[in-house]
Parts: sequence; structure tokens; C-alpha cells
Amino acid sequence: MIFTPFERMVAFRYLRARRQEGTVSVIAGFSFVGVALGVATLIIVMSVMNGFRAQLVARIQGIGAHASITRDGGAIPQYPILVEKLAATPGVVMAMPVVEGQAMATVNGRATGVKVRGLLPEDFKRRPIVGSSVIRGLPDLGDDGVALGFGLSRTLGISVGGEVTLISPKGTPTPFGTMLRRKSFPVYAVVDVRMPDQDAASLYMPLGAAQSFFRLPEQATAIDVFVQNPQDVTALHASLSAAVGPGYRVTDWRQANGSLVTALGVERVAMFIVLTLIILVASFNIISSMVMLVRGKSAAIAILRTMGAAQRSILRVFLLAGASIGAFGTLIGFGLGLVLTLNVQAIGAALSSLPGAANIPMIAFLTGLPAIIDWGEVMLVLGLGLFLSIGATIYPALRAARLDPVEALRHG
Repeated sequence: MIFTPFERMVAFRYLRARRQEGTVSVIAGFSFVGVALGVATLIIVMSVMNGFRAQLVARIQGIGAHASITRDGGAIPQYPILVEKLAATPGVVMAMPVVEGQAMATVNGRATGVKVRGLLPEDFKRRPIVGSSVIRGLPDLGDDGVALGFGLSRTLGISVGGEVTLISPKGTPTPFGTMLRRKSFPVYAVVDVRMPDQDAASLYMPLGAAQSFFRLPEQATAIDVFVQNPQDVTALHASLSAAVGPGYRVTDWRQANGSLVTALGVERVAMFIVLTLIILVASFNIISSMVMLVRGKSAAIAILRTMGAAQRSILRVFLLAGASIGAFGTLIGFGLGLVLTLNVQAIGAALSSLPGAANIPMIAFLTGLPAIIDWGEVMLVLGLGLFLSIGATIYPALRAARLDPVEALRHG
């Protein structure tokens, strides 16, 4: 929409006149600030949520895998051949055999169920998240050592240098009945992946020791695959299914964590809708200020109409006058949101340097707050702010354009 010089002059004169009227000026100021804060808050919160989601998904993918290959009939025999085929598949970064099973861990009378994951020693070191999360000991399990999750080590009251006994739920048949299989392993490391549910029940051991404990000689229960682009689930399924052939099942990370992925998506949409209401409320303030302006300037509008101004010109004047509030507020909020998002950790670090602030949990939380700017979302927020702000001026502008000059001058 192109405004004539006359329309721009009248609109900005109305804006100057509005600043001279206390009530209208206050409402317009709240409208401007509300739009700016709404846009800034929406950009900051969505960026922080993107950062948290990326961190959480990275940990889920590192602890589990981008995709897991299992055999319909049970364990996978001759798994080295399949590992080589998967590693040679385009887009695959690495493939590693895994033996997984459930067991009971006991230490000095304390017992708890654990999820055992057997890995090759080199795979334990290079596995994302896991190998780099060793907080005690070394990421080297040797031939018979184990690594405990941080929560599990606290539950059992054991750390590096201790010994944990595993009891398999599948016993060994003997002439005198089924005997429980149990074996003790030295603790070589403690792992903290910062996911309490995983740390409380995870135990890692060498692949050979896991095969021996679960009676799976030269077999693997699954093959974990890591790819370059784990977000492209469709291509991931297609390429891996073609590599392994029939008789095998491909489960990607989204399928393995379906409830969590769904919850993240719902929370993201809900947060966007809730924060959009801030901009919507500010837009209603724009309507209020414009309606009051039209009512207060009805005589001036009538004089313009009698001087030959068309309804379309009056409509465009008030659209420009009202939209300027929302447009400026949206642009200020856009800049403010980007500045705060890009410097959120620096702001937290500056606050933590204040006397006594380091012990405040909220400030300590800000120093490690992740933020990832999604420019598509930012443009959506910017467009939404402009749309709601400009849309809020339509009703007052139509009301001003349809004002009857005779009635306005009679009651003015």
C-alpha cells in the first residue's frame, strides 16, 4: 500500500496530536511496549527451547543411537559382516555391535535392577555423550571392567575401585534345577550423562564380557548406527533397510523415544500460542487508543471530509497512524529479542559476578542457558507481530472513514 504525501502528513500530525493527549498517549505507550516485549519474549523463549531441545535430543541420540538394527528371530549372528555393510552405507558415520540385557546388580546387600549394555572398548570411548561423560576413572573398561551410571553408583554406594555383582534373570539349567548366573566385575569408571533416568540404571561392560554373561557367543542383540543427518528419518530408514535386507528391523531414535518427542512438539506449540497472546493483548490496546483518537478527533475528520478528503484517504491515514505503533514496537522487540538471545549466557555470567549472586540458583541457571536462533521462527514471529498490529488498526480506521461529517460537526 502506497501512501500519498498528504496522507503521511496528516497521519504524523495525528501522532503528534496524540502525544499531547494524556490518556491516549498512555494507552499508545503501553501498546508500543506490549508489542515490543511480546515479540522479544517470543523470540527469546523459542530460541531457548530450541537450545534445550537440541541438547536433549543430542543426549538421547548419544546414549541410544540414531538407529538400531535388530533381528526378528532374536540375536544377530555373524554381526561383523553386517557392521561392515552398514558402515559402508552412504551417510553412515559409524556402526557398532551391542549386547543389551537386564540384570540384578548387588553390592553389600544393596540390590537394584540395571540395564546392561555391552560395547567394544573402542566403541565405548568414541560413542557420543557416553565416552565423554566419564567423571571418575578412565574410559577404558579393559576385558572385564564395568562403568556405572552416576545415579546407579550412588544407589549401590560404590565407586571406582569397587566390585559389583551381576545376577542374570535367566538361570543355567542343571540336574538339580535352575541355578542363577552371577559374576562379579570391577568398577573402572562412573559415567554422568545428565539424564537421571539413564544414570540410575545404566551399566556398561566390554562386549566379550556381556556375550559371556548373557550366553550369546559371537552374537549381538543389536547394531547401533550413527548417521550424518539423524533428522532425516525417511532417508535413514530407506538406506539402512536396503543395507541389511529382509529379516531385520530398523528402529530410529524418534520411534524409540516417541512419547518424549511428542511431548517436546506439543510443548513447543503450546508455548508459542501462549506467548502470542502477549502480542494479541497489546494489539487490543492499539484498538483502544485508536478508537479514542477517532472519537476525540471526529470534528477534525469531519472538516477534512468537507474539504474533499475521500473515505479511502481517511482510512489510509488512520491505518498508517495505528500501524506505525505496531510496526515500531515489532521492530524494537525484534532487535531486543536478538540481542538478549545472543548474549543470554554473557548476561548470566555478568550477574553471577555480583556479590552474593553466585549462590542464587536462577542466576547460575542463566550462565548455562542454551539458545539456538531459528531464523524461520524469528521471521514468523516478526510477521505475526506486524500482522496483529496492523490488523488491530482496521476497525478504528473503518470507523473513522465512515464517520458522517454532518453528525460529527453537530455534536463536535
